[in-house]
Amino acid sequence: MNLSNLKPAAGATKTRKRIGRGPGSGLGGTSTRGHKGAKSRSGYKQKVGFEGGQMPLQRRLPKFGFKNINRVEYKAINLSTLQILAVEKNLATIGVDELANAGIISSKKQYKILAKGELTSKINVEAHAFSKTAEMAITAAGGTVKKL
Repeated sequence: MNLSNLKPAAGATKTRKRIGRGPGSGLGGTSTRGHKGAKSRSGYKQKVGFEGGQMPLQRRLPKFGFKNINRVEYKAINLSTLQILAVEKNLATIGVDELANAGIISSKKQYKILAKGELTSKINVEAHAFSKTAEMAITAAGGTVKKL
């Protein structure tokens, strides 16, 4: 056996269906497209969502809701994350730079400190927003809170 006589297993390959090659092939004439109509013509393209003239789904359903253009999206960071950072990196102040260096946030995004977990270290925290309970927990541990 060598490269010149390798073949795929029997039945593993199929020959391509050659349509539009005359009546003798059995696939000439309409070339498997049926008779007349838009789908039989070249260049046919159906519009997205077209349902054959039936009222399309996106027009049958009512509109609802709205997008608030003033919404501010915050990345949530818990007190437990701050505690781990304070202990591992021995930080007294945690701000945008420290969190970005740790790979927790992107420096371009805004973030909010939430109160999940426990904080025992005395740290000064800088963030775009704080939950009330997180703010109380940080001050109770002896740290300070600064809004950016």
